[in-house]
Amino acid sequence: MKNILIAIVSLCIVSCAPVRVNYDFDKTVDFSKYKTYQYYGDMKSGLSPLDTKRLLDALDAKMAAKGFTVSENPDFLIDIKSSEFQAAPRQTVGVGVGGGGGNVGGGISIGLPIGQPALSRQTTIDFVDDKGKGLFWQAVSESGFKQNETPEKREARLQAIVEKILMEYPPEK
Repeated sequence: MKNILIAIVSLCIVSCAPVRVNYDFDKTVDFSKYKTYQYYGDMKSGLSPLDTKRLLDALDAKMAAKGFTVSENPDFLIDIKSSEFQAAPRQTVGVGVGGGGGNVGGGISIGLPIGQPALSRQTTIDFVDDKGKGLFWQAVSESGFKQNETPEKREARLQAIVEKILMEYPPEK
């Protein structure tokens, strides 16, 4: 019974695709001067219109929780780009053949992928100061993606992405 429980918990952990985020920012910028924001008017997010709305709603909620407000005369602009790609399968089975004798040996080993390649989504969020510094903060996230997810699961996934992306904003000195 204990082994079955361990197997089920392990399967759940492996099946949940994590959100990985890389950050970059201009160290010379005073982040305390940025309090209001707006989105680029001609933003091409790479998401469906409904997913774009879900992402923007999640961003607005998280930014409001951090004390930022949307403004018609913003301190900075937000640009969002997203793209899908097929990630290489992470599970493989190794097969090897070897032999030898008389102080001579040799072998061959190959890894065979198991399953189909998974779809992943890369989302880039740029914070741009149009009036001065230009691009001053960027986060690039990578996460698993399923095209046939329910709207609730899509919304939860996008909220998790926003949560992870904005975890490090503003950067600490």
